[in-house]
Amino acid sequence: MTELDPRLARRVKLSDGGLITKMLDIATGIDDVIKLGRGDPDLCTPAHIIKAGQDALANGATHYTHPMGIEPLRQAIADNIRHYGGADYGVDEVMITPGGQQGMFIIALSLLNPGDEIIVPCPGYNPYQQAAEMSDAVVCKVPMTMETNFTLTAQMVEAHITAKSKILVLINPNNPTGTVTPPNEVRKITELAKKHDLIVISDEIYARLTFGNNTVLPVASLPGMKERTITLSGFSKAYAMTGWRIGYLAGPRKLIKPMSEVNHAFAISTAAVSQHAALAAITGSQDCVEEMRQTYDARRAAICEGLDAIGMSYAEPQGAFYVYANVASLGFGITAGAFCERLLADGHVMMYPGTIYGDHTDDFVRMSMTQPVERIKIAMQRMADVVESFLTESQQSD
Repeated sequence: MTELDPRLARRVKLSDGGLITKMLDIATGIDDVIKLGRGDPDLCTPAHIIKAGQDALANGATHYTHPMGIEPLRQAIADNIRHYGGADYGVDEVMITPGGQQGMFIIALSLLNPGDEIIVPCPGYNPYQQAAEMSDAVVCKVPMTMETNFTLTAQMVEAHITAKSKILVLINPNNPTGTVTPPNEVRKITELAKKHDLIVISDEIYARLTFGNNTVLPVASLPGMKERTITLSGFSKAYAMTGWRIGYLAGPRKLIKPMSEVNHAFAISTAAVSQHAALAAITGSQDCVEEMRQTYDARRAAICEGLDAIGMSYAEPQGAFYVYANVASLGFGITAGAFCERLLADGHVMMYPGTIYGDHTDDFVRMSMTQPVERIKIAMQRMADVVESFLTESQQSD
């Protein structure tokens, strides 16, 4: 790893950047790389949302807005949360942010003091850890395994609660594992939160993208939880709006209003054009969301079929658009990181090892459903060829 310039502040860390940079370096000059790594949908933002943004620009949406966001959008989000079984929020309990990721940092900087502990599932989306570190808080990682299909349980959480615990993060559906925490387990976890006076960050950004009979139970809807829950979500995933950079936080006004001042300091306000586009997304026809969900479901089947063919086990993909596959199940004794490098160099397929997301093993890879089915089938065949080469090498060394 590159040594950091000593002039940088101690809060600057690049612990997860080295491997991604290395893989991007390997990809340089390689033709026809099939990218199954990033969580950026290949699908385009639906046309009616784009038009709403264009119309807003033409009508003067080129200035700052209220730091918490335009009121029609905040009201629409509150209505939408209620429609899908969530808590009953007022318009002053919803704040628009320039993407859900910035929302994570706003939460951390607003709620965590040096030495406070934040409990995060591992593997889990790594910016939560980065935000906590920047706040000089202590990250308590809860290792998850295939035994629970990489979902968090109350028993796991309880083992990591101390007198300094302040925040618990629940990512549901989980990124990178693509698994959904069962509603009964969510209820048990929230009982722990109440017992130990924890604030819960409920990351529900993939909640509209679930498969089969899996559903997401909104944490803030449960008894006694609205006053201690910050619901984090956004428009990037369900509406393919990653480049618009628009997310939101919903929570009790005694927390949200002060947090809006931190958001104001960061960005003054979220881009006006993005807010008007998001308003069209959430108030317009939701057929586009269902169409995208079905597209991801077909891609999920293609990935699973390919993994089954080569004998690689995986967590049951229940939501989001990821499959978390076990390289160790191939029996070659190779790490996930080394497998990803070899797959990219020889098979021209890019995916990321779970270590990037805090996995305590180096056995798993995250595969994104962000390519058409036909491209996924090609990628899986290339992956099978690389696995066959490993098998040949293994037999020759015996």
